Amino acid sequence: MENKSYSYDEAFNASLKYFGGDELAARVWVSKYALKDSYGNIFERTPDDMHHRIASEIARIEKKYPNPMGEVEIFSLLRNFRYIVPQGSPMSGIGNHYQVGSLSNCFVIGLDGAPDSYGGVIRIDEEQVQLMKRRGGVGHDLSHIRPKGTPVKNSALTSTGLVPFMERYSNSTREVAQDGRRGALMLSVSIKHPDSEAFIDAKMTEGKVTGANVSVRIDDEFMTAATENKSYRQQYPTDGEALVKKATQRPSGKRSSTTHGNRLNPAFSSGTLSYASLFPTVIPTSASARFQPIPAARYLCVPTTVAACSRSIFILM
Repeated sequence: MENKSYSYDEAFNASLKYFGGDELAARVWVSKYALKDSYGNIFERTPDDMHHRIASEIARIEKKYPNPMGEVEIFSLLRNFRYIVPQGSPMSGIGNHYQVGSLSNCFVIGLDGAPDSYGGVIRIDEEQVQLMKRRGGVGHDLSHIRPKGTPVKNSALTSTGLVPFMERYSNSTREVAQDGRRGALMLSVSIKHPDSEAFIDAKMTEGKVTGANVSVRIDDEFMTAATENKSYRQQYPTDGEALVKKATQRPSGKRSSTTHGNRLNPAFSSGTLSYASLFPTVIPTSASARFQPIPAARYLCVPTTVAACSRSIFILM
């Protein structure tokens, strides 16, 4: 027997009543979580229908084990989002026989040995889009990619650095449409990587890397260097024996800000929301000065308010 289908308006109006007149909640639920097929036919009117679907599927699996919970008991825990909220992918995917989708929200991916090669980059790209088209969010680290200007054994002669690969992964995310919901991507890099500032700047530039969030992984050594004006060495690889080194020095002169932030990607400065960047000056890009010293403190807001930065780009390890 086929499930009864509903129009969008029927499902929206029923859900609007369920959510007590909250239009946003009703639209989000119908658009993202109500059971539907690939042609847009909607088979659930309210979250009660969704919770019955989930309870039925969980009860089916429960029967395989001793002392199984029944569907009614499971539904009572789910109903009205009272005790258990399965979150996005489980709500849309559990008991969904119309589509192939992930039951996990997010995945951290990567390859053994973190290969620094086009083959490795493309394999990660493929894994990313395969997960995203099944509704999974993806995160991966770019610290294994060699910094800009370092030698490569092909006709390019030198590496392009992190930024072009950020754009590749960002564009792949934007290409994977999920019923009006774009893919979710988190890119990260170690603060020890020589291209970490260019990594941040790419996100701060309007129109670039629009399909990804970015985070910089900060270690205790860097925090000490930044807050106490001590030196900090960036290198590639970020662990083990370095092939490329970039030493830091104590900052000198008055700190100033550039203005390549934008309204969509605001930066934090002095603990308050600002549209200026976090950095005083730019890295020299000439071949002879590519790996010149950079003050560690330039990456931060004010040391006493660094926690505010974590909302934007920093992860404290």
